[in-house]
Amino acid sequence: MGKTEGEGDRPAITRRRALWIGGGGLVAAGAAAYGGRAELVRWWWRLPGNSKPRKAGEVDYRGAQWVEASPANWRFADRPADYEVDRVVIHVVQGSFATALKVFQDPLHGAAAHYVVRKDGHVAQQVRELDVAFHAGNRGYNERSVGIEHEGFVDRPESFTAAMYASSARLTAAICRRYGLPADRKHIVGHVEVPGTDHTDPGPHWDWDRYLRLVRDELRRPPTPKPSA
Repeated sequence: MGKTEGEGDRPAITRRRALWIGGGGLVAAGAAAYGGRAELVRWWWRLPGNSKPRKAGEVDYRGAQWVEASPANWRFADRPADYEVDRVVIHVVQGSFATALKVFQDPLHGAAAHYVVRKDGHVAQQVRELDVAFHAGNRGYNERSVGIEHEGFVDRPESFTAAMYASSARLTAAICRRYGLPADRKHIVGHVEVPGTDHTDPGPHWDWDRYLRLVRDELRRPPTPKPSA
């Protein structure tokens, strides 16, 4: 956990608007550069005024507690329509669950993850998966990943309880299912593996073999049906 992506990294909306206002000719000319229709659709979602419907306090993961992070610590987006989600990044707070919630609500902190998992398995969501959380220390990774913080310390193996592993694995499996991600070490990574980061979490005591086994076990289970409206 720590300061990652700040105000200076936010996209230049005025420049985007200038690129697109030039008319149909400019859009057509740029189609090849953006890689065809799929990329044009992604850019359309990044334009001001285009956004998916949202409900206040709504969570992406059933049972999660909604504790909104400061808007200074994340960026409005419409993922995966504008940025494809292709991985989960595992973090360790270097502190308590309450500490994580508090600092992610602090606009001066400059960082937040989508989720925080407590030792007893309780999950809080602080940023919608639609949006870009500043958690990885790498803009590209932030744009295409979901970040999960875990209560505890990298040098204390007792931080990582059975309840935490099980709960986090269920959460990661739900994310993998939602975006069609394989449960492997290419798509589920530690913060330490993000290019350019100076962080070491989740650290040497995080049991990757155990964690991935739990995620895969969850993915083998039938998905929980959505509650009827």
